[in-house]
Formats: sequence, structure tokens, C-alpha cells
Amino acid sequence: QVQLVESGGGLVQAGDSLRLSCAASERTFSSYAMAWFRQAPGKEREFVAAFSRSGGTPYLADSVKGRFTISRDNAKNTVYLQMNRLKPEDTAVYYCGASRKISMGLVATTSNLYDYWGQGTQVTVSS
Repeated sequence: QVQLVESGGGLVQAGDSLRLSCAASERTFSSYAMAWFRQAPGKEREFVAAFSRSGGTPYLADSVKGRFTISRDNAKNTVYLQMNRLKPEDTAVYYCGASRKISMGLVATTSNLYDYWGQGTQVTVSS
């Protein structure tokens, strides 16, 4: 079973940057589809960014395109979310998800397709 641990959240001002990290316990990390989702109070979990199991070009939600970047370091079993030009509406708990069941090459944007989740890290952006 994969264990995921997120870190890097915090309280920042609008326009600032943060980098979130998600460390995985699984040695076959490179074979997993990895994603970032976020959930604001009273709202459903929302897709942010993801890699397919085959790697390649990641996919980002329209709301974060041009501001956020997802990357992965398979040697460190870690996926990152670089968040620039943060806005108050980015405030949420950010979760890392992983799955080895998603079809190779498919970038899944639905949270129920991911089998494993971290505990989340809070990001708060003040105006």
C-alpha cells in the first residue's frame, strides 16, 4: 500500500509562491499516476494537476494554468506542485493522490479514480 505525505503548505499573501511536495513510500512510484487535488471549506474536492502513469505532458486545471506547475522526481519518489501568483481563491487543503489502476496514458481528473491519498496540507492565501 502506498503512503503519501504532503508538505509545504502555509499562510501567504496574494501574489506569493509556494511549493508543495508529496513523498511516496512506494519504490515503484514511477508506475503510478499522480495528481494534486484541493478542497476548500464547504466545497467538493477539485482537480488541480496530474501526470498519467506513462508520465509525459501533465494536465492542469484551467483555473491554475500559467500559475501552477506539476513535476515529479522518480528518483526521490516525490511529486511537486509549484504554485506562483497565488490568489485568495487558491485557499484550500491540497491533497496528493496516486493510482496504478488508471489506464496508461490517461490523465485522470476525477478524484474517485485515485486509490491512495495523503493527509493534506493547508494553503491559505490572504488578500
